[in-house]
Amino acid sequence: MNSNIWVLTSADSIAIATTLILAALGALFTERSGVLNLGIEGILLTSAISSFLAADSSGSIWLGLVVGSLVGSLLAGIHAVLSVTLRANQIVSGLALVIFGTGLANFLGKPAEGKTVTTIIEPLTFGPLSDIPVIGPVLFEHDIITYFAFALSIGSAWYLFRTRPGLELRATGDDPATVDAQGLSVAGIRIRYTLFGGLLVGLGGSWLMLAQSAAWHQAATTNGIGWIALALVVFAGWHPVRLIFGALLFGFSLQLPFTLQAEQITFIPSAFTQMLPYLATLIALIAFSRPGSKNLRGAPKALGNPFVRDER
Repeated sequence: MNSNIWVLTSADSIAIATTLILAALGALFTERSGVLNLGIEGILLTSAISSFLAADSSGSIWLGLVVGSLVGSLLAGIHAVLSVTLRANQIVSGLALVIFGTGLANFLGKPAEGKTVTTIIEPLTFGPLSDIPVIGPVLFEHDIITYFAFALSIGSAWYLFRTRPGLELRATGDDPATVDAQGLSVAGIRIRYTLFGGLLVGLGGSWLMLAQSAAWHQAATTNGIGWIALALVVFAGWHPVRLIFGALLFGFSLQLPFTLQAEQITFIPSAFTQMLPYLATLIALIAFSRPGSKNLRGAPKALGNPFVRDER
């Protein structure tokens, strides 16, 4: 068994976890406000192609990240208008966003299919730290967005549970009538955090495009990561720090098929290893969504329910 391959697998698992953390954090902030957004996959795809086109035309990788993030926020804004302002069914609105986002990404990406960007996000250099056996390649050879995603997850826990705005956000998802009675705008809070959630999802899709893929392939760019991110929120019990461990687990399951192929381990069918990430997602949803589960106790009580002041 080649130890270098497994070190590389661990490093790649952390890299893959970047998009999962950003997308799941975006979903978590949105759901903590009481809004269910199932359109994560569509937002990821549209943000990915938008960032690709912006970076390719401008030559600036950072402009691509900004454009992709803003596109993610824009699409989330559509969902916010439909589900919060117009009180449309949030599940239907989210699924419509997946269909719309996938179709839009496919349309915009047709001329760019298979094309690569000229610049990609480069890893940071940590000098001697990167040369430490095993630990160096795993922990100290990533780019700034990866480290930002992990730091943001920890900072989000502090924000949610140690600040007044975080308390207001959690209260909006649990008991919007009480928030309204305090003179705060439930709709305003929900729209604000839906937009912010879309921004994070957009950043995740842009990073996936510009740091991992570097070439646009509509069918394989996100590969269902948006759905895994939604399951990850449940897996983590709506707690930002737990997202890190879940993202690493799912990231490893996404990378494992390539590692087994490199190790020439053939007794495990390739079809099984390719479906492993989605099987893990399904098992996690079943295990952590059963009645009485501790994870479900962390779910916002008003999740998916529109707030109508006259019905308090």
